[in-house]
Amino acid sequence: MKTRIEKSIDAAMDAAQKSPDRSAPPQLKSALTYAVKPGGARIRPTILLSVAMACGDDAPAMADAAAASLELIHCASLVHDDMPCFDDADFRRGKPTVHKAFSEELALLTGDSLIVLAFQTLTRAAAVDAVRAIKLLEILTRATGSPDGICAGQAWEGEPMIDIDAYHRAKTGALFIAATCMGAAAAGHEPEDWVEMGARIGQAFQIADDLADVLQTEETLGKPVGQDEVHGRPNAVTERGVEGAIKHLEDALESAITSIPSCPGEGALCELVRYTAEKLTPVTPTARVAIRA
Repeated sequence: MKTRIEKSIDAAMDAAQKSPDRSAPPQLKSALTYAVKPGGARIRPTILLSVAMACGDDAPAMADAAAASLELIHCASLVHDDMPCFDDADFRRGKPTVHKAFSEELALLTGDSLIVLAFQTLTRAAAVDAVRAIKLLEILTRATGSPDGICAGQAWEGEPMIDIDAYHRAKTGALFIAATCMGAAAAGHEPEDWVEMGARIGQAFQIADDLADVLQTEETLGKPVGQDEVHGRPNAVTERGVEGAIKHLEDALESAITSIPSCPGEGALCELVRYTAEKLTPVTPTARVAIRA
């Protein structure tokens, strides 16, 4: 599946940067590639394609476009999140952030360009099935903007009083909800049936991120740690303690499994969530023993 995802992303980027009469500015082109490659775990497009396959995957080109567009939005959000006006992070995925490697101006343009590229990718997919493409555009638009998308999630951090549930659902949950819903829509199934599964996985991912921010190091995580405390953001560990946060993470993932709609690939999706649990939990079994001791 990883190969399928990478090919889809490469195809989306190639289509946007090739033109018969002009080419993209060289530095911007380099920054776009730098922001997307090499990728992280690609967990969001993996979930999307897994749901599409569980629902029959009768239009693979549509699912591929959906997976690429979702990951491009995620990459754009990381570029913007890392900028000095937000997290002011120096490293991401073990290398300098885009604004450090290039400039703040190029980082802003890179994030903006990736967002536009994501929607261009789905627009081109309309040639396969216009109705499904419109539905995918609707889902991704909602996950990206306000009041429920990642833009709203970032904006909550600037509010004097933070609605924690709304903040976490928008900042982290939105793209996971989009992953499950877009996977279903790409395969011609009803996307709304898949909201709960995506929300629960997103909740688990946020808790895992909170745990990593407190328990891991910059070297092992590949990005700055302790950022929630520095920026005064809500953190599951602060609210519940390490043990409580781990239990909350496990409960969220169990709820994700029970919320999977009936479909031909239901068993495979259960295994995906369990595999995701292992990848998301930043505390290894050995570390858990040490913490509990």
